[in-house]
Amino acid sequence: MRRAPDLDRLTQELFAEIQSDEVPYEDLYETLLQYYQTPINLNAATREELRSLLLLNENQITTLLNHRQANGDLLSVYELQSIEGYDLRTINRILPFVSVQMSGANSSRGTLWQRIAREDNNALYLRYERVLQERQGYTPPTLYQGRPTTRYLGSADKMLIRYRVSHTKDFSVGFSLEKDAGEPIVWNPNNGQFGADYVSAHLLIQERGKLKALALGDYQLQFGQGLLLSSGLAVGKGAETITTLRRSSVGVRAYSSLLENSFFRGGALTYQVAPTVQVTGFVSHKNVDANLQQTQDSLAQYDEFTSGLLYTGFHRTASEIANRHRLAETLGGGNATYTSRDGNLAIGVTGLFTYYGTPILKRPEPYNYFEFSGRENLALSLNYSYVYRNFLLFGETARSSGGGLGTVNGLLASLGSSVDAALLVRHYDSDFHTLYGNAFSENTRNINETGVYIGLKVRPVARWEISAYYDQFRFPWLRYRASAPTDGHDALLRIAYTPTKTSLLYVQLRQRLKPRDLASTDLNNLYPTRALPLPGEQLRQSILVYYNTAPTPQLELRTRMQASRLRDDDGLAWRSGYVLAQDVGYQFNRTLKLTARYAIFDADDYDSRQYVFEQDVLLAVSVPALYGQGTRVYGLAEIRINRSLTLWLRYAETRYRHQDVVGTGLESIQGSLRGEVKAQVRMKF
Repeated sequence: MRRAPDLDRLTQELFAEIQSDEVPYEDLYETLLQYYQTPINLNAATREELRSLLLLNENQITTLLNHRQANGDLLSVYELQSIEGYDLRTINRILPFVSVQMSGANSSRGTLWQRIAREDNNALYLRYERVLQERQGYTPPTLYQGRPTTRYLGSADKMLIRYRVSHTKDFSVGFSLEKDAGEPIVWNPNNGQFGADYVSAHLLIQERGKLKALALGDYQLQFGQGLLLSSGLAVGKGAETITTLRRSSVGVRAYSSLLENSFFRGGALTYQVAPTVQVTGFVSHKNVDANLQQTQDSLAQYDEFTSGLLYTGFHRTASEIANRHRLAETLGGGNATYTSRDGNLAIGVTGLFTYYGTPILKRPEPYNYFEFSGRENLALSLNYSYVYRNFLLFGETARSSGGGLGTVNGLLASLGSSVDAALLVRHYDSDFHTLYGNAFSENTRNINETGVYIGLKVRPVARWEISAYYDQFRFPWLRYRASAPTDGHDALLRIAYTPTKTSLLYVQLRQRLKPRDLASTDLNNLYPTRALPLPGEQLRQSILVYYNTAPTPQLELRTRMQASRLRDDDGLAWRSGYVLAQDVGYQFNRTLKLTARYAIFDADDYDSRQYVFEQDVLLAVSVPALYGQGTRVYGLAEIRINRSLTLWLRYAETRYRHQDVVGTGLESIQGSLRGEVKAQVRMKF
């Protein structure tokens, strides 16, 4: 039986310090969990599929493929120990996500329905969670200027039902229903609502002769470097400075995440037209959240428009419900990829056409001058990757309607058995529009940016590893909260020591300079005669010390110390924050495991807040933002009742000092305590 992945520890290795809640960590967790539930078959995986794990460098992938070609199928995952470049740390990292099966074994397992019924990961999840204290959004409305104030229309309960069964290179079937806290349960088929606010379902069939993939329902697409199509596999800059730099072109994938916007709904098909050529076609139609507005000017081009899409996925108040699924979005396109017989060369072309039922017109702010406007966007791209010895060249260049150009090109090199290096250059025009792209960038979108990234990883002696990157970027046009073209940089250094196979100690330093408009009070003090906004040289410095050890097979200890300081410009005061956290996990027996954390935190304000990963129930992600002064504790119990039934129970609370109110707006709580309960049961069939 494969051991469960240690996602908390893996996250520490893949990500740099978290500085934003805009990064879709849940999407990456979902991807890793998909690999856990449907592990990659090392005897059938392609080079691209092995890259998509993010845990193997190019040299390790090459040696595995060469070993497979010279010796035939692997007999066991432990055979990896005999392959050059696979040390114990690497094997332990990938073990939860890989398997060894005989090639072509699916057909011998019976019909599709028999395989689905007999699949080991056939499971239904039920989850419930709630904040124990009453939040303002759930109190009776009051009157303000003669009108009742806004309140949530649903209960404070958050509920989830999820079912999925899948097998690598064979099939995936599943559905999800979710109601967020504050959302009402509504049965209105005419409006596309069937009880729960979010409903998702998918069917994916793979490897039926020349039919490589057929997806119906909700699905994801990943081609090239993600300039046009990218979902689920993007990490970006992190403490893993080499392997996460490149996107993996894995094509059509099933979608079972709870993110309500980053998927396609319809159908997609991949067909092998020649031994070295695969083509993919797809179509998608869904309604997305948007605030539609009527044009006041009778001479305007459109009678109705929206200023942009809404991505929160919340439909709790009357206004949020009014914006629910108001904008029709239709997409269509395709990809053709040539892969040489030895797999070293791949070239692909991708086209994506997007049509909105109502035009998008951004607010007339200077930073929106080059943003997408209108109903239609057509984008075309060319991507490539080429392996030569220990070097991997890759890139993608795209052009969107209106002429905007985006290009990203990189080089990964294994300079020796203990040295890996990376170089990536990107440029995205200010009028380059990629609505589902997520290529490597400093910004959350691929627009208005030029940059150069250099990464290095060195293992000077056994058990030691040094990782570093330096990223220089420039924004040629204005950005939100940056009223002038600006330059910045981001640098990281991590020194890791692995004293034993169950221990890990590392120290990480990071500095990021990213200009942002000064607050009006600072602007008045520094430049009393200046009337216009001015970006300050905002500088953030941080340190993270992390120690993970398992003194006994049952006991695991984790200690985390992280701190950062921030100033908005030269001469302004530093603001700072820190967190000290201690985790304890104990496996009592096969049926019970307990995990707990005690943490103290102190952050001067919201800008100096600290994000800290927490262990959660399976398939859930918890990364709270801590600021103010206080303590954060949680306890998690995993109870395996029998072979088919597993129960998770979690309680977490945050106690604040010197505060009479927790949170803001409709989420505010009177008092200094916020407590959360969560329960989940998994039923395996």
